[in-house]
Amino acid sequence: MEMPDPEPGPGEVVVDVVAAEVNYPDLLVIEGRYQVRPPLPFSPGKAAAGRIAALGPGVRHLSLGQAVAVQVEYGAYAEKLRAPASACFPMPEGMPFDEAAALGLAYQTAWFALKERAGFRPGEIVLVLGASGGVGSASVQLAKALGAKSVLAGVRGEANAELARRAGADHIIDLAEANLRDALPQRVRALTEGHGADIVIDPVGGEANAAALRALAWCGRLVIVGFAAGEIPTIRANYLLVKNIAVFGLQWSDYRDRAPEHVAQVQQELFRLHAAGRVRPFITRRLPLADFQEALRALRDGHVQGKMILTVRQR
Repeated sequence: MEMPDPEPGPGEVVVDVVAAEVNYPDLLVIEGRYQVRPPLPFSPGKAAAGRIAALGPGVRHLSLGQAVAVQVEYGAYAEKLRAPASACFPMPEGMPFDEAAALGLAYQTAWFALKERAGFRPGEIVLVLGASGGVGSASVQLAKALGAKSVLAGVRGEANAELARRAGADHIIDLAEANLRDALPQRVRALTEGHGADIVIDPVGGEANAAALRALAWCGRLVIVGFAAGEIPTIRANYLLVKNIAVFGLQWSDYRDRAPEHVAQVQQELFRLHAAGRVRPFITRRLPLADFQEALRALRDGHVQGKMILTVRQR
């Protein structure tokens, strides 16, 4: 759809988008099943990278032509994106735009799940469900980069297992195993000398959630990030009492809107980890912006490993 070029208002900028990140929540927004329903018509997309094309009144910390990563509620699948200046993060010199876009929503979500909600401490054992997906692979990488003792990756299929290994997972757990409710906690205990997982990051939901809850160590923490399996689980509260465990939810966009300065600090830390070679998004597919429907179909049908990027323009 052709739309007039956006104009920035006070505290806003317009970005010439170079690359946009494709994420599972984009599907939920389009289907009207997300927490925020944009007014029609709208462009989906929550993360992008590009160059500042216009500055609104009051914007002084950014400059025309500056390369930035952008994180918004929607609108990133576009040639030009109007965004709050507070949602734009200056990119390091020479950083590829596709990698800057891919270090957006998924890595921010993984960071806040591990650090803010779960209170991750170096030396802990982390179990990541859906470890080959965007948030999952980011969680594996960050847990390793931040000093986890061991990272266990829950995946389905050998191709997904290989991507989790590339992300740094120490052990693979097959989420397609029969009787997962018992098989997963048994496997976790066997891999951790009976200790269990100190932290579980769950972007999946479904039966894996209940199984992972039983795999937690004493005073363990489970962070619910999403429900990619399609089933919203019911938490058995008696498990929380027996082992003094906690279950947290994470909606990262609340941090973006309520604590933008903190989000900006986290983004710069992610850029530093990237520059040091300690995290790197696995971009497994790049498509032109015009093929966004193909990208979303692949995501919907579970045919995407790692990250998928829409290429909008060349630099």
